[in-house]
Amino acid sequence: MKLRDKIIIVTGGNGLLGKDLVKYLLDSGAKVVNAELEVLEDIDDDLISCDVTSKNSVKRLIEIVLDKYGHIDGLVNNAYPRTLDWGNKFEDILLESWKSNVDMQLNSAFYISQLVLEVMKKFKNGSIVNIASIYGVVGNDFTIYDNTDGMTSPAAYSAIKGGIINLTRYLASYYGEYGIRVNCVSPGGIFNHQNPQFIKQFEKKVPLKRMAKPSDISPSIGFLLSDEATYITGHNLIVDGGWTAI
Repeated sequence: MKLRDKIIIVTGGNGLLGKDLVKYLLDSGAKVVNAELEVLEDIDDDLISCDVTSKNSVKRLIEIVLDKYGHIDGLVNNAYPRTLDWGNKFEDILLESWKSNVDMQLNSAFYISQLVLEVMKKFKNGSIVNIASIYGVVGNDFTIYDNTDGMTSPAAYSAIKGGIINLTRYLASYYGEYGIRVNCVSPGGIFNHQNPQFIKQFEKKVPLKRMAKPSDISPSIGFLLSDEATYITGHNLIVDGGWTAI
């Protein structure tokens, strides 16, 4: 129960990682506000309909949480909004699509963090964890996409996740004097019933010889949110089965 009674907002709490993370945080004693797009809202059960790309929607989310709990102890920027052409190869990416994805992912994380940090600043306490990626740390190995029916790693993904990692460092430096910690977690590839050839090629390369499960990632996020990490800030915790070690 290392997160007992901590008020933690998780964006995108119904997604692949989000579902496991919400459960893990609840099991650790936290009161988790799931901010998810297009859900049947239940404020009593801490399920809030929120579009992280909308300023008004994000403002409403923060107002609801403060009206109910009076403070915010943690935020996990986990939502993963993207355009329908997200998987296009680099040469086929439209500039408008690139701009939209940067706006939806990087800029939305900036805005909700800005609002939450001002709340945390008043209490001189709080922890934010941003979900980044190994592809914000190292370049892409495109051989794992060979013979996978056109699968690729979106270019904007690497740019956005690299930006998230350095934004994390900036915020850790900026808000450290208020006792606020800002870190990020960079997962390796998470199994999601991908093309079998892709899975085979990925698992051949990664030292632990398997893709991650969401349950491999959630504990690292919980740790950074907890008081067990009170002297850790500006850190990028890589949880990748050894991918970036080789």
